Amino acid sequence: MDVLSDAIAAMRTGRPHSSRTVRFAPWGFRFPPSRGAGFHVVLQGTAWLLPPDGAAPVRLGPGDVLFLAHGTGHGLADHPDTPLVDASPGPDGSWPTSPDRGPVGADETLLLCGAYQLSRARAHPLLTELPPYVHLPARVGAHPRLRAAVDLLGAELAEPQPGSDAIVPALLDTLLLYLLRTWWLAECGDRTTGWSAALGDPAVAGALRALHDDPARSWTVQELGTLSGLSRAAFARRFTALVGRSPLAYLTWWRMTTAGRLLRTDDLPLRVVAQRSGYSSEFAFAKAFKREYGVAPGQYRKGA
Repeated sequence: MDVLSDAIAAMRTGRPHSSRTVRFAPWGFRFPPSRGAGFHVVLQGTAWLLPPDGAAPVRLGPGDVLFLAHGTGHGLADHPDTPLVDASPGPDGSWPTSPDRGPVGADETLLLCGAYQLSRARAHPLLTELPPYVHLPARVGAHPRLRAAVDLLGAELAEPQPGSDAIVPALLDTLLLYLLRTWWLAECGDRTTGWSAALGDPAVAGALRALHDDPARSWTVQELGTLSGLSRAAFARRFTALVGRSPLAYLTWWRMTTAGRLLRTDDLPLRVVAQRSGYSSEFAFAKAFKREYGVAPGQYRKGA
């Protein structure tokens, strides 16, 4: 898998959910902080994001996409001055719906909203460096794949048909990847450090892909440098500057992250988890895992 797909897979838990709702002015909701990530898409009309830190409200127009990667509490309303009421999620995690009809002449806003459950215990730096919210304004001809995913999701929620129960979660996963890809592609040209710059650097991005493709391999810095077309020293400096860890330190971190995911989601024998994590000895793996997580692999699996 590529780095972005791996980063999401390592953090994803549970099942995403979404809703398509109509709001009639005046309306305003206060969303509490959450452990996951969420998004709002304005399909019709306008809305205002009200950040919790007192920052200036942000106007959202038709087609605008708002992504909150860190589960930041926030307000959403038809106007910055509209009083907010607390939004309480239902048993399935979905947010409250609204009546089909509003007052005569009331402004109407059609929203597509959703949320993802993410584990922050081993958050990948690709996600931790995201700002509190990402605003992707609608522009003619911009982000066609993201727009297509939004349109497909909106259509499935508006008119559920046979297969929608499987299609909607798949579209939500697709939308999440398009949201992140769109932001990073826009940012990588303007950043000189951090993961946006790392993904935009051919040498470092190629090495990261190699590490994620085969984390069990006994990589050396020399091999990675050769793969990237750089000397060992030059590659190590560039990788460390952009990623924030040395190549082998990142490899170890990713191996342990992969091991944690396998223990949570699979019933593989520990020796197989050890092998897939780059350890030929189950004992050496268990020792490294306990040093990283504070518990033995077997205890971690039971707790998960």
